[in-house]
Parts: sequence; C-alpha cells; structure tokens
Amino acid sequence: MFTFPLPLFSFLLLFSTTTTAQPYKPTDYFLLNCGGASVTSNDRKWDTDERSKFIPSTTSFTSTTNNHHPSTPEIPYYTARLFNTSSFTYTFPVTNGPKFLRLYFYPATYSSHQANQSYFSVSSNGYTLLSNFSAFLTASYLGTNLVGSPPVPNFIKEFIIYVNDTQSLNVTFTPSPNSYAFINGIEIVSLPENLYYKSKYPKSIGQSAGPMIKEDIGLENIYRLNVGGIQIPPTGDTGMYRMWDQDYGYLLSAAGLTQVYKNPITYTAETPNYTAPEVVYATQRSMGKLSEYYNLTWLLPVDSGFYYMLRLHFCSIIPEYTRKHAVIFKIFINNQTAEQYADLFYWTQGTGFPVFKDYVVYVYDSDGSGRKQDLWLAMTPNLEATEEYNDAFLNGLEVFKLTMNRSLAGPNPELQPTPPSPPPPSPTGKKKTPPYAVIIGGIGGALVLMLSVLGFIVFRRVKRSGDKSDEQKSKDSGLPSGRCRRFTIQEVKDATKEFDETRVIGRGGFGMVYIGYIDNDKTAVAIKRLNALSKQGFHEFRTEIRLLSKLRHVQLVSLIGYCDDEGEMVLVYDYMSNGTLQDHLYKGKKPHLPWKRRLEICIGAAKGLHYLHTGVNRVIIHRDVKSTNILLDENFVAKVADFGLSKLGPKEKGVDYVSTAVKGTLGYMDPEYYKYQQLTEKSDVYSFGAVLLEVLCSRPAVINQGVPDEEMNLAEWGRKNYGKGTLHEIVDKRIRDEIAPNCLMKFGEVANSCLRMKGSKRPKMDEVVWRLEFALQLQEAAEKMDGEVSGDMKGGSGMSGNQEFMFPVKEEDVSVVEEYEYNYELEGSTGVGIQHGLTSTDGSSHEVFVSETILPR
Repeated sequence: MFTFPLPLFSFLLLFSTTTTAQPYKPTDYFLLNCGGASVTSNDRKWDTDERSKFIPSTTSFTSTTNNHHPSTPEIPYYTARLFNTSSFTYTFPVTNGPKFLRLYFYPATYSSHQANQSYFSVSSNGYTLLSNFSAFLTASYLGTNLVGSPPVPNFIKEFIIYVNDTQSLNVTFTPSPNSYAFINGIEIVSLPENLYYKSKYPKSIGQSAGPMIKEDIGLENIYRLNVGGIQIPPTGDTGMYRMWDQDYGYLLSAAGLTQVYKNPITYTAETPNYTAPEVVYATQRSMGKLSEYYNLTWLLPVDSGFYYMLRLHFCSIIPEYTRKHAVIFKIFINNQTAEQYADLFYWTQGTGFPVFKDYVVYVYDSDGSGRKQDLWLAMTPNLEATEEYNDAFLNGLEVFKLTMNRSLAGPNPELQPTPPSPPPPSPTGKKKTPPYAVIIGGIGGALVLMLSVLGFIVFRRVKRSGDKSDEQKSKDSGLPSGRCRRFTIQEVKDATKEFDETRVIGRGGFGMVYIGYIDNDKTAVAIKRLNALSKQGFHEFRTEIRLLSKLRHVQLVSLIGYCDDEGEMVLVYDYMSNGTLQDHLYKGKKPHLPWKRRLEICIGAAKGLHYLHTGVNRVIIHRDVKSTNILLDENFVAKVADFGLSKLGPKEKGVDYVSTAVKGTLGYMDPEYYKYQQLTEKSDVYSFGAVLLEVLCSRPAVINQGVPDEEMNLAEWGRKNYGKGTLHEIVDKRIRDEIAPNCLMKFGEVANSCLRMKGSKRPKMDEVVWRLEFALQLQEAAEKMDGEVSGDMKGGSGMSGNQEFMFPVKEEDVSVVEEYEYNYELEGSTGVGIQHGLTSTDGSSHEVFVSETILPR
C-alpha cells in the first residue's frame, strides 16, 4: 500500500495519464465554440461554428454574456448561439457507431435575453433528448442538490447516440412558444463499439428482464464518479474526454475510507484499458472497521419513470485481500438485492485486475409527475459468507438513463424555496461576521445568478405576505392557525431582543435556539430560528408545526406557535430550564444526575414515545430519538422534542413500515432501517436503546477516536458487555455505587432487547415503559430493604449463569401466581428462563415479574 496521501498520489496518476498516449483514439471528434472564434483551451482545439459546414447561414444570432461568473471557464461559456424563431439544426458528418454528444450550457443574460426566460427542446437522430428544457432551473437545482457544493453556474448534458447508416449526427434546437433556445458548446466523440452497447442483457434488478443495451437505445449519462478519489478532468480520461466527479457529495452518513494502490492496473480483454482511467481503479472507498454498523450508501437523484443502467467498477487493491471468500459483500440497488455474494476474486484474476458489472433498474413514477427520486446504491459485508474480512468497496460508478419510446426528456427540476440570510445581530450584542458573509464579500458579484433566484423567491414570499391576512396565509400554506399561535416577526424580535447573541441557549442542525419572553415578558419560551445555511428547511419546519400543533402530552415538548414571516422560519416552544438530557450526562456544565433520577427520566421519555406510537389515529415515528432531543423542565420531567424528521406510519393494514430516505443520527440509527430504508416504530425503539446505554455509561453513542475499536459504537459495546455479564464495568463511575444489582440487571435487559438487530425481536414502547418501571421498583425495594444500595454489582449485572432476584409483593395485591418457561438467546449461549409472573386483582396478566431465574442449557 502506498503511503502518499490520496490527493498527491491521485495527482501523480492523473499527471501520468494526461501526458502519455491514450488507450483509445476517436474516429470522430468535433468541438464547437458556439458563437465564438476558434481557440485552443486546455490542449483542446475548439472550432467556431460561425459560417461553418455544420449550420445553416440564417435563423440564429450570437451573443456574449453580460455578467460572466468568475468560476466559469471562458471557453466555451463566454459566447452562445441563440435561436428564438424556429428550429435550428447542426449537422455533423460521422461514421457509423456510438457517439458521445455533449451539450455545454451556461444560463446567463445574453443581450436582453434573461436566463430564466429560456425554454426549448433538443432532438437528435429521432431521439428526444430534452423537452421544454430550462437550463436556468437545471443549474439552480444542481447548485443546491450536491451536499457541500457551491452554486453551479454551468453544466454539461451528455448523451450517447448510435448512428446507423445515415453518416450524420443531427442536433436540433426548438424554442418553446414565446421563448428562446441557446447553446454554448457542442462536443461529439466516437467511442468503442462494445464499451456500453453489448449483445447481452445487464443484470435486471426487481424484475425478470430489463432492456438490452442495443443500437436502438439512447443513453444519457447522469453520474460518473471516481469513488474515493479526486475529480478527473476530460483530459485525464482514456481518450473519450469523459469527466469523472468525486463521489463524496452523494454519500449518506458514514463516508468510508479511501484506499490507494501504487502498482500498475492490469487490464484484460473483458475490461480493456479504455474502460476507465487507471486512477479510478487505483483508488476506492471501503468500509473500514465500523462496517458492522452501517452500509456504504450513495443517494443519486434521478428522474422517475425511466430505466437506469448502473455500471459498478471494482478492483481489489487492499494487500490483505488475496483469496476467494476472504471478502464477500452484498450490493443493493433501490432496496433490492443486486448481489448476495460479491467476491472480487471470483470475478477477476486477483489483486490489481479491474472488472465492471452492469445492472438495470426501473425507477417507478408513483404519482405520474416524473419528479426526481433518490436512486439508492448500498453495499455491506455478507457476515455469513465472509471468512476473513468484513468489508465492502467500490472504485467507480456510472449511471445512465435509458430511452423510453425514444425519449430521454424529463421534467425540469423544482426549485426548493430558500429563505434569506438571517439579519445581523442587534448592536447591543457582540458583532460577528458570519463565515458565509465573508465568502460572499470575497467573490463580489460572482453569485448574481443564484441571488436572482433568491430574489425571485423572496419577492414572491414578501408579496404574498403583503397581500394576504395571517389567517389566509396560514390556510394557503397548510399551516395550522388554531391551537398553534402565529407570531409576527416583530413579536419574535421583541421576545429575543433582535436575536441578541446573549439570548442563545443552544445550537442545532436547524439553527440557533434563543430564550425569549412573550406576553409582556411574563412567559419564558424557547425560540428556534432556521439558519439560512441549514441542511434542514421548509419540510422539517412544516412537519414540526403540523405534528406538534395536534399533539398534547406531558412527555412531549409543547409547541406554542411559529413565525413564517418575511422569509423567517421560527418555532416557539415551552422553555425547558434544565436543558437536554445529554447536558447532564457528559456535555455541558450542568451537574450530573443521580441514578434514580436518570431512571425516572428514561421512563418519562419512553412514555412520550409510547404516546407517539399509540396515542393518535396513526403511528408517528420520531426518527431522531437521541439524548439531545430529550429535554428536561424545572422539575426534571423528561419531554421528547424535535419532530422535524418525524414520519407518519403506514396507512395500509398489515403493513408495518414506510419506505423513506434514511435520516437520523449515526450511533442511534436502526441498522434495519439503514440497510433497507424501511422505517418502523421499532426504529425508535432501537434509538431509545442507545439512549438507555448513554444514560447508564455517560458517554456518546459514537466515539471516533481515542478508544479501542470495539468501544467506538456504544450500542454494540453495551450489548457485548451485557452478554458477557460485565455490564457493571462500563457504568458511569459517579453512579456505580448507587445502582442496585437487580435494577442494573433489569435495566440492561431492557436496553439489550431494544438494540436487537431484527426489529421484530425488539419490544414495543409500552413494554419498555413497564419494564423500566419495574427496574425502578427494584431500585426502590433495594433501598428500603438495605437502607442503602450495596456497591458490589458483580453477579447481577449480566444474564449469564444461575441467577435469581426477588421483589416483595403484598398478598392482597395478588390473585394468582403463575410460572412459565421461555427460551432466551445471547451471544454465544442459549438457555431457559423461568419467570414467576403475577396476575393482579384487576385481571392484567404477566405485566409484573416477581422473580426470574436464568438456567443455562
């Protein structure tokens, strides 16, 4: 394994690739600088289309941009050819065979033509490539879709067209009514006959057979990713000038590890040297030591209602992996199994030999809108089949849309409304320049295009605000106006002293949380204000309001009201003076909680979740249960908070899950939900089990460094200690002597049952509640019997061995005493448990365990 850091090694590989002979030389190659002069840029010669053989002499005109974005290359984006009367066709003389057709777009103001006024269609050799297409909306969407990316002012649409017998490739632009079309650059490159077109079917996912990739199929490249590596420019490709992007912006949660290979890649007849650049196969993303706790997952938004071909590029480059069965992993595409036993040493001749696999999947258009949906690609170790290393890895990925009825055209993307940046702090507070203001100031007018989008959105929101009453606005937006009070922005500013920094009491993914005072300063409230740069937004804001306005429970934080005024999004809650549960465990300066109070808090939070799951007409799944979302009032009463990610349970009878994108927090996330994107109420139960261990151990759910590997994930570490009977060893030292052994045993049993890998084996929240209440009774009984709790918890901290504990019960409370056996299973051992249950005088059965004896087999 090479020791250079990834960027340096990738640069060296890239430099080598771009300065040596390419493995493929195209037979047809055209590069047009539309509306501009012939020029050479980055070692590629761009020809002018003016008075050329490719276009007719009339019906178009040329223009330069009025405000050129400094991050946009001048070639070919400084000039454009515009058409605003009728169809306009470029004709390229080519040989027969497959061709890359790349269209370069930079939506900007050309003369008096505004970018957002351009809508047009593009066709080629009988294929519809784009229909009523808006380059402005597409650029705006691309600029906000990729995690952590800046706005995208320019982009390329890449298609593959197979030319048969015509000896020409035609590209026709047709303006929509009262609009205009434009193009900045056109590129046509031939490609090897069998690179993408094959005489066999790709492996079909979720159906008996998908389409064959043959000559009458057109393709559009949607993604081409150098997984785990840097971006590869067109000159770094294998002669076809393909761009390979980084994959990081499409990864879900855990990013995995990057691996680098120092030796040459050995291409084969099945994977020739033009398939992908060496740097793609010499770098990869693998899962690393935490592979048991997450999937390696990419989310790839695509148009619904089309077939997609995914080409996965693999190369085994990790020195330890040298034989069959050493690493076997699973591949999932859109929640369906693509490979159960992926073993690179079955697919290749060994280390350093690349291979690719093609799969076809149909992305259903459930509502007929054609809107974008996430195409999921996930990988995880096959723990049952792997003999040595738990890992999964990928080197490269290409995703192609396939023509449906000779069309690749999808709808224009919908822009998500974006609130304006928050106003500056009050002069009475400390003045700090936000980091994004520095960026904006530094690049000057570079964001004119994106600010025009923002201005348009804000204009519409402000206009709507001025034209309608609060009641009408609330009705139109779908937000409640009855039990949930609507605040004006001025009322919110008055309550927080213009969002004074001295009023900040918390920070989260949504934004800042302030303490405020309303109703003539008589009532303290918590005010959560959306940060304009937050990854959360309108959807979470509305979800929180709609749910909490209908819910009232002593164990849920009450929503007093909200503000949706002048582009601001603010939520107003009851003020919880003792902060979050986490503040009292290991973060913050608040005093630690005694054991009995911790137990009472757990019971309260469990009751809140139980109400969500059963107390309303339809199950509500919280989806982000964690210690920071359990708040404590002045009496330390626990209240579940933050419902921005919550989902309603399934409507259909007999269905216990909803399919949805994975959201939540690493360390608390249900492994089943993460793997299969099927959310159930048992997902909340798993998260709550992680909280229980947090309460017991006073440490975060995940620690990335500074601890042994087996201690990184608290849920897994806690389960292992419980199974070994050593749970007492990981208890917070400050409370270790306070816990009664039998109470710890029962508490550990509850946490372990919540954290079972299969959701069907986890208890429901009502069962969690009464089991925790029983643990509290055990604690109180021990305190009454002994006066104080013995500090020796050994022998009562796990489930192994012959153990029995008793709880005193009054005879008048008992009508029947029953005894029954059950089987139990823990890591490495099985046994029979004998539970001595009570049937109480009110007729309830087995709701309280008087004693329990564990007998190993």
